[in-house]
Amino acid sequence: MARTQKDGQRLTIDQLAQATGLTARNVRNYQSRGLIPPPEVEGRVGYYSSEHLARLQLIGEMQAQGFNLAAIGHLLEQARGASEEVLGFTRSLMAPFETETPEIIELDDLHKRLGGEVDPKLIAKAEKLGLVTRLDNDLYEVPSPTLLTAGERLVALGVPLRDALEMFEKLKRQTDRIADMFVTIFIEQIWQPFDDAGQPKPEWPRVQAALDELRPLASKAVTAAFQQTMTRSVEMAFGSRLDNPPS
Repeated sequence: MARTQKDGQRLTIDQLAQATGLTARNVRNYQSRGLIPPPEVEGRVGYYSSEHLARLQLIGEMQAQGFNLAAIGHLLEQARGASEEVLGFTRSLMAPFETETPEIIELDDLHKRLGGEVDPKLIAKAEKLGLVTRLDNDLYEVPSPTLLTAGERLVALGVPLRDALEMFEKLKRQTDRIADMFVTIFIEQIWQPFDDAGQPKPEWPRVQAALDELRPLASKAVTAAFQQTMTRSVEMAFGSRLDNPPS
């Protein structure tokens, strides 16, 4: 039985285009690029399934995240197939890990939050570190308000902005290594055995669940480890100083 009949979804190209907010021409273009499989043809009419719909929705989401069609095609090709399990996994894979809502602030407000008139070179460094993103000359996006607030508080406590940015730069290098470690573990211990087995369809839910769990697991593990390390560092740094107060 044809797949479009088996999953219960039978859409003409016009219906599929309407459901995804595309034009029929867009759908044909994606098909010619190999981004979606061809429809099941009955007579002279092509019928599309829920898998076509899910794949087009995923393509739209990936485009919104900045992926071009060539990159999207490569990712979908690596995913080997068009099943909804594969598309669901790819969607989770592409989803950002952060849960914060970015803020938009004006340049004057950014200066105030960072201690007053700020050297343009330091603003440029903050951009390079991803703390802010310039939208135009006087408007900035703050991807992580929490990080910017942390920098603001450090400056308010008397830490020079240059030193605070250097600290964030070191922090970014450390978090890059931590992220690579978790991703490597996932690939080597979960994905690679699954891929070597030919990506069996019954195993997709397990792999999907492991990827979804990786997000909160990594955050909780890093937070817990940091708390322990911070406690020891404070004790070591201040223990001798408190035992030998100045006369």
